[in-house]
Amino acid sequence: MKRVAIFILLLMFAVSCSPASSPASTSPQTAAYIQNKGSDTIVNLALAWAEQYQGEKPAIRISVTGGGSGTGIAALINGTVDIANASRQISSDEIKQAQAKGINPKEFVVARDAIAVIVNPENPISQLTLQQVSDIYSGKFNNWKELGGDNRPIVRLSRETNSGTHVYFLQNVIRLGDANNKTLFTMNTLLLPSSEGIVAELRDNPNAIGYDGLGYVPKDLKVIALAKEAGAPYVLPSVATVNDKTYPVARDLYMYTAGDPIGAVKDYLDWIQTSAEAQAIVGKLGFVPIK
Repeated sequence: MKRVAIFILLLMFAVSCSPASSPASTSPQTAAYIQNKGSDTIVNLALAWAEQYQGEKPAIRISVTGGGSGTGIAALINGTVDIANASRQISSDEIKQAQAKGINPKEFVVARDAIAVIVNPENPISQLTLQQVSDIYSGKFNNWKELGGDNRPIVRLSRETNSGTHVYFLQNVIRLGDANNKTLFTMNTLLLPSSEGIVAELRDNPNAIGYDGLGYVPKDLKVIALAKEAGAPYVLPSVATVNDKTYPVARDLYMYTAGDPIGAVKDYLDWIQTSAEAQAIVGKLGFVPIK
């Protein structure tokens, strides 16, 4: 009888410790891990979204890393991420690479942004046309006095070539949106790996000019008012001027998935695009909400 009693007690202990009886395993919310990689423009926004969403849905874990739009899209094509962040649209070559692997990228607009042209606050220049900015970055202008500024050499700063912001700036500012225009950055343009690098260099160098997403521009740097063409009004970037389309260098920000998203990834993207909470984070970080 003593052995039977011990057996019963051991059986009861085993049942009480069984994983099947734990609350997590019986929860209707299935645990999921979402890998999210790409644009450095979007990375802080994506981190803020992930933090908020994980707080609301503890079973969901979201990993967010930067590296540039091209890096994120390449990871999506290679099947190593669930969501690729991009500050430019996926290219036709990237679509072909994806389709060769049986992937049809699905595009989601998640926010909007303005690209600000920025200088050191000591620079007396406060407004430029897009053509003048193009001429600066293509090497036609090499001294600020040619633009009405001080007799100082122009130091050009840019993001690296894997950056979606770099690609967008090349296509829409340096080439003025002309698909047949083959103008390039001048060879002495200093390529920097991050928004923070551009900001740091501009703070230290009164001769420098750079560009960045509006959400990354600190208040101690000077933002240049841009005109689409000579004779057009000069406009500073803001939420209002992006929405009314008067600022000439504005863009959509994207997330891409490998085909139509399902499960936790679909739920997360729906939350980003449609919830007032997620879009409030967009505005808080200096970007433009899509709603």
